[in-house]
Amino acid sequence: MTDSAPSARRKYVLFAIFTIVSLVLDQWTKVLARQYLRPRGPFRPKVIIQGYFDLRYAENPGVAFSMLQDIPGGRVLLTLLAIGAFLLVLFYLRKTPVENTRLHVALGLVGGGAVGNLVDRMMYGRVTDFVVWKVGVHEWPAFNVADAALCIGVGLMLLDMALSSRSARKTATGTPPAKA
Repeated sequence: MTDSAPSARRKYVLFAIFTIVSLVLDQWTKVLARQYLRPRGPFRPKVIIQGYFDLRYAENPGVAFSMLQDIPGGRVLLTLLAIGAFLLVLFYLRKTPVENTRLHVALGLVGGGAVGNLVDRMMYGRVTDFVVWKVGVHEWPAFNVADAALCIGVGLMLLDMALSSRSARKTATGTPPAKA
């Protein structure tokens, strides 16, 4: 007998895969950034696409995109927040339906991103950033793979909430829900 419904184990496997992949990519790219970009300093970026994309070494004692850099006791506070965020992700994962694949992937990305920056904060007291996007004179703050995983994960969670809300409204009005 074959059951086509996803198993409870599957959500944990998906979560673990996306957590580990995003964590490993984040730490590997940060090692490369420290090795190859740090010696160049902040004023000699590696230009990838002129006017749009550079690799430039930066150390960030704050959170994603260099926010909250100057808060007193920031290292301890941000470490505790990252641990709390990861525990909250695990709690939320336990509560999710087994068939909600997009949400399991999203939570894995958020978890991997949180742990990636937590590792840096615990080992170095700050997070290594190196990706810089810009258009014309506008430049976004430097970020890293963990920040990108967090943003993509949160984006997928928002998409999941929007689609779930839409599906619930259609069900309430008697229209059959669209498949997600």
